[in-house]
Parts: sequence; structure tokens; C-alpha cells
Amino acid sequence: ISHKSKGKALGREREREKKKEEEGRRMGLLTNKMEREELKPGDHIYTYRAVFAYSHHGIFVGGSKVVHFRPEHNLLPESLSSASSSSQDICPTFPDCGFRQPNSGVVLSCLDCFLKNGSLYCFEYGVSPSVFLTKLRGGTCTTAQPDPTDSVIHRAMYLLQNGFGNYDIFKNNCEDFALYCKTGLLIMDELGVGRSGQASSIVGAPLAAILSSPFKLLIPSPIGVATVTAGMYCMSRYATDIGVRTDVVKVSVEDLALNLDLKTIEQVGEEDEEEEEEDSDTDFVR
Repeated sequence: ISHKSKGKALGREREREKKKEEEGRRMGLLTNKMEREELKPGDHIYTYRAVFAYSHHGIFVGGSKVVHFRPEHNLLPESLSSASSSSQDICPTFPDCGFRQPNSGVVLSCLDCFLKNGSLYCFEYGVSPSVFLTKLRGGTCTTAQPDPTDSVIHRAMYLLQNGFGNYDIFKNNCEDFALYCKTGLLIMDELGVGRSGQASSIVGAPLAAILSSPFKLLIPSPIGVATVTAGMYCMSRYATDIGVRTDVVKVSVEDLALNLDLKTIEQVGEEDEEEEEEDSDTDFVR
């Protein structure tokens, strides 16, 4: 009897373990949420802002620190909230939280200030095309393979000192920064959409709606039209993924920083020329 009861108990434990594994697989398709204890240096992490309206990305470099990219004009200390901005100007836990170079959007923050009470998610790399297409929301995974941890952290810390250029919501945002740190890949076509899945989603959703509109005449069911639109949306995201695109190139972080410096010098020169032209026009009018 004791042997039978032990066998039944083991059977029930195995069934529970199988159920947990199945739930984990299902949750992996729906969300990349993770616990802080699971974090490893070099992880590409993100959290949602404004009630899941958009996600903010960064690279965890260890020691409860995250390197991330933000617009320069929005570089208030990470520890400040709307309620405490007048009374607190530094992180209460880490004195170096919020460190950045002048005129740079790359910031070093502690994990708490990066999350801002939001949940922690881990960006997935090397996913299969089938898994990528099941992720209805962009900015959660890529088919591209990540580089070794040392390379990822080196890129993040190097860009913290040298910057990542001007922030652009479509072509050079926080997700683009994290994707570059993880892969070292850049898109050669300056006219194309940026590397980030969020940018692809913003462009892909209306594009899918436009392309699927002719199907409304052929498919009377609203569910059928919605299915076609969703399929086109997912395929448009997949086509712009850096793991699939053919117009990407591997660029060392040192070369990237040099190119960014040259572009900055060119932009300053163009601005000076425009100011000189405006001055000359003003003198002519006088």
C-alpha cells in the first residue's frame, strides 16, 4: 500500500511539473516578464511606460546598473518623479545614477530608477521565425543572434562615454541602442526604418491596414479581414527585423563613435553656413 501511495504521489508531482512547463511555454509566447534574480550582465531589458503605450529599453551591465538611451531634451534625473521633483535631485541609493556626458542621451541609471516601479522584461534573441510571428507586439524579440556578454557590455560602456548620436523615435531610439549593443549591427540604408521593433510596429500597423483594405470586397466577414490585416502586420514586422534584413553591417563601436563625431562636425558646419547665409541676406536687405 505504501509503495502504491508513493507511486501515486510521484505521478501527481510529475503532472504538476508538466503543467508548470506548459504554462511557462505559453507565458513565454505572451510575455517576456522576468524576476530580478534572473538578470545577468549583458541582458537587454525593457519596461513599459504610460500604461503599456510604449517600452523603454536598456542594457543591464551588472551591479544593479543599466545603460540606456534617452532624448537629450528629456534628461531629468531618473530618480525624480512629478511629486518629488522639487525636493530631490539625486538617486537616494546610487550617487552615480543618472550619469551622462554633456550633450549625450546615453545614461547610466540604477535598476530601480530605470524601471520606475514598472515590471521587468527581457528582450529575446535568436528566436525562430514562427515564434517571432506569434509576438503580436513589436519590440520584444529578434531573430538576430546576440554577441558575447563582454562585447555587449563594452559597447554599452563605450557609448556611455562617447554618445550614440541624436535621438530619433523612428531611426535611433532606445531599442535601437540596445539592439546595437547586443549585435553590433547597423542598417546601411539611411532611408529605411530603424532597427527597433517598436518603430516597425508603428509603420507596419497602418501599412497593413491599407494593404488589406482591398480584401474587404472579397472577404465579407470582419473576422476574416482582421485576420488578413494581422497577418500582413506580422509579416511587415518580420521583414524589417535585423536578423532578416540584408542591408545590415557589423560596425565596431569605435568606428561608430568616430562616424558619429564626423556627422556632428558636419551638422555644426551646415548650421554655421546657414547662419552666415541668413546674416548676408539680412545685410543685403538693409
